[in-house]
Amino acid sequence: MIPLSLQDMQIIIGASVFLLGCMCIVLGAIVLISRGYSREVSAIATHAARLGQKGVVQEMTGLVNSASELLVAINQLVRTASGVGVFLIALGITMIAAGYYVIQQIEWALMS
Repeated sequence: MIPLSLQDMQIIIGASVFLLGCMCIVLGAIVLISRGYSREVSAIATHAARLGQKGVVQEMTGLVNSASELLVAINQLVRTASGVGVFLIALGITMIAAGYYVIQQIEWALMS
């Protein structure tokens, strides 16, 4: 068994939380960049808009309602992906601050 002092445990915990915070920030940025408004979502939105215009011209109310509901669902999807990205970044910043706080609590002068 490896003997660890209190200071060693604080260093391990602080470093681990700091690294996990950095990973959360990177993952949040990736989510914001890649899943915010992808090509697939914009293609679906374009086709739904065309479908809605065609329904208006041909006076098909069910088609227009379905197209508008699809556009609302796409908008909600984009908001959700952005919310997840922002949450991950905020969590990462909090974890980095917590890791910094743990490291600051170490009494360095007493370490041997």
